[in-house]
Amino acid sequence: MHYDVIVIGAGLGGLTAGAKLAKEGRKVLVLEQHDRAGGCATTFRRRDFTMEVGLHEMDGLHPGDGKNRIFEDLGLFDRVDFLPLPAFYRFLNPRTDLVMPHDPEEAKAVLKERFPDESEGIDAYFSTVTNARRIAVAHRGKPDKSVGAFLDEIIRDKDLKLCLLGNLGYFHDDPYSLSWLYYINAQGSYFGGRANYIRGGSQVLSNALADIIREHGGEVKLNMLVTGLTYKDGHPTGVLYHGIRGRDRDEHADTASDLVVNASLPDLADLLSPADGKKLAGALKGQVPGASLLTVYYGFSRPLKEINPHYSTFIYDQSVTGPRDILANNHSDFRTRSFTFVDYSHVDAQLAPEGKSVGAICAVDYLADWESLSKEEYEERKNRLAEELTDRCEAFIPGFRDAVEYAEVGTARTVRRFIRTPGGAVYGFSQHPGRSLDYLDALPANVHVASAWGKTGGGFSGAILGGYLCAMNLLRRKG
Repeated sequence: MHYDVIVIGAGLGGLTAGAKLAKEGRKVLVLEQHDRAGGCATTFRRRDFTMEVGLHEMDGLHPGDGKNRIFEDLGLFDRVDFLPLPAFYRFLNPRTDLVMPHDPEEAKAVLKERFPDESEGIDAYFSTVTNARRIAVAHRGKPDKSVGAFLDEIIRDKDLKLCLLGNLGYFHDDPYSLSWLYYINAQGSYFGGRANYIRGGSQVLSNALADIIREHGGEVKLNMLVTGLTYKDGHPTGVLYHGIRGRDRDEHADTASDLVVNASLPDLADLLSPADGKKLAGALKGQVPGASLLTVYYGFSRPLKEINPHYSTFIYDQSVTGPRDILANNHSDFRTRSFTFVDYSHVDAQLAPEGKSVGAICAVDYLADWESLSKEEYEERKNRLAEELTDRCEAFIPGFRDAVEYAEVGTARTVRRFIRTPGGAVYGFSQHPGRSLDYLDALPANVHVASAWGKTGGGFSGAILGGYLCAMNLLRRKG
């Protein structure tokens, strides 16, 4: 069958692009290898619990956030309930324990009370992140720098720097190889005065986008693996794919005027013709996939907020004395590796039945630490990790262990299996200072990117913005 657009992958970027294109009358087919749409914006069931795969908090939906216009355009505010969160995060290490508000003025007051000698640097930090768009325009054409270098320029106290880098894992694993321009734009959206969780889990958002595609005549086919692109006269004309579950395992071939890729670009190179694949692979040299994540999913026998007063807590080990220690710590044993604990019982998440709740530990992870293990070694190590990390939560939430009814570990190996990215990368390419986007010019003219591997980077906002911009560019080009 022929379509106007075929979307390869049903992550948030592909779903957003598909929804906008279908709404504007384009005939759209979305192909997804998983049994549900959403990529990392999904949930899964265990016993009484709905486990959240990816979303801790969605930045934005405050005035000036670009997602407002996208959600209004697609009618998502009528389909999805966004729950404001009580605070940005609690930062905890042996020397500091504070709660970071989302409101920048409130955050400045909290930090100045704790670090009174750093008032000037705190003002400089928030002036930068809250004016990120203007600064990015003024900085166009000038050299970029790292977040670590930026903080070193304006702040002396190492613990203050760590407090501000509490949620670094939302973007990258090392402040000294993360673009300052990328960081201030993303972090500025968290400090816009509001962030949210989706009632029922991120799957609700993904399902809503898939429904919009279907309601406007498009198709979303799950359990379908794309194995290659078809060509005519040297140009891509469609896709080859087959079912990977159930009865439909036949190979299919559909054509389209345009192809939207919501998959990793290193994997796309393998789907293109030998000539186009070689061109893209060459252009990708120097682009490094980012880190992956490890998650411990918990189901609790009680609302954990009864013993834990914070929605989100970032735990930094005593071995992390400053930003220079973060990367090494992310490669350390999980008995000392920094992590986040999120307690969804602080909002009406509807992830558990009355009287119970759901939470999750999340830490930076790397596929290389897992891929050589046998099945038995892999399971044994996961079980040991769950015990170790549960003990660490018990240390700052007394009664935590007794409340655990169910626990399950997902690793970089799990991420790789479900979203098929190199190394299980969850944020696309590492956002290094001065990173070039010239590799996008190596794509065939009718192949477009709507994913974390494109211009806007990863995370929920990056994927949504990237998907919408991809659709708008395609619509403008087609008139």
